Amino acid sequence: MAPLMAFARADNRWGLRNHVLVLPLHSALSSTAREIADAIPGAVALGHDWSGEDDNDLERVISTLSGCAANPNNHSVVFLTLETPFEKEIVFRASSMSAQSLLEVSLPQMGSIAALTVSAKEITANLVVQASLEHRVEAPWSAILLGLECGGSDALSGITANPALGIASDRLVGLGATSVLGETTEILGAEHLLAARAIDPEVGKRIVATVARYESSINYEGIDLRGAQPSRGNIEGGLSTLEEKSLGAAKKAGNAPFTGVLEFAEIPQIPGLYFMDTPGHDIEQLAGFAAGHINIVVFTSGRGTPTGSPIMPVIKVSTNTPMFESLTDLIDLDAGTIAEGLETLEETGARIFDEICEVANGKLTRAERGGHQEFALSRMYGTVLG
Repeated sequence: MAPLMAFARADNRWGLRNHVLVLPLHSALSSTAREIADAIPGAVALGHDWSGEDDNDLERVISTLSGCAANPNNHSVVFLTLETPFEKEIVFRASSMSAQSLLEVSLPQMGSIAALTVSAKEITANLVVQASLEHRVEAPWSAILLGLECGGSDALSGITANPALGIASDRLVGLGATSVLGETTEILGAEHLLAARAIDPEVGKRIVATVARYESSINYEGIDLRGAQPSRGNIEGGLSTLEEKSLGAAKKAGNAPFTGVLEFAEIPQIPGLYFMDTPGHDIEQLAGFAAGHINIVVFTSGRGTPTGSPIMPVIKVSTNTPMFESLTDLIDLDAGTIAEGLETLEETGARIFDEICEVANGKLTRAERGGHQEFALSRMYGTVLG
């Protein structure tokens, strides 16, 4: 294997990318953040719809934004602020999690959007120059924090791409890396199988309890989650039941034992395989991964998706060859070769592993090349003031 090369952070973490993040702390500044990043190669922006409201989702929003700011893929962060009450808390938490440079540009202090934009562009450009002077160095395998994602599942998901990704995940975990399975809705009906692989009974109980908690919160709103799944797209792709979908989705996690359970946006503390409580919405799920300091993602799909991330490289793997051939500008690898009889599961898993290593070392994914940098805050309780 070629050595893993990454950017060493002062706090002993590792970045697989070295960009400057422009992060607005109010929705009114999201378009400004995108304008700044679009003007400066090497900068990325994270736009969102939060307007500083104090509601039941406040803690979830703060942990997401602060965690994303502290992600090790960021060389530094430029916060755009309105000096609202909770912005200081976000900056403080980010600084407590990371040793990266965190700079603020305040609209009240600048006096106008135009002045803020000019100042932030100058600061961002200087930081990008500083980032360009840094070089990758040889890193341990523990530098990789891999997110396991699927979306638009079809009848081949549990036969081709997902178990092949599971092989790659197992190999990385065996080398000392971290792998995180998300999407709580995607393992409904299969949680007992994951719990049986826990390193101890307590972790197993937490897996089952986390799924039950999520389902209970949805049922409280009058939604029959099990009755509403699989989705229409899944059915059109050949899936018939929720359990069939969940059993296929769970295969992304391979066969390694589960080290622990993470809340949404929680950071794994030691290497191993984890389950993170995230929603099934692809973009919200990726936000939770980024906030949990995941630095690379593999996303399997049977129906196709352009979804990427401003913070993490996202590798797309198709479950079937026709979809891969029709979306060559979106999909990185084809696992439909298994169904076509051209490769074994193990061979495709090895190909996914190699692709993870190449992307970790700097190869751009199709999502990165296409400028797909989607982001959405996950909400659990709505925005009722209280």
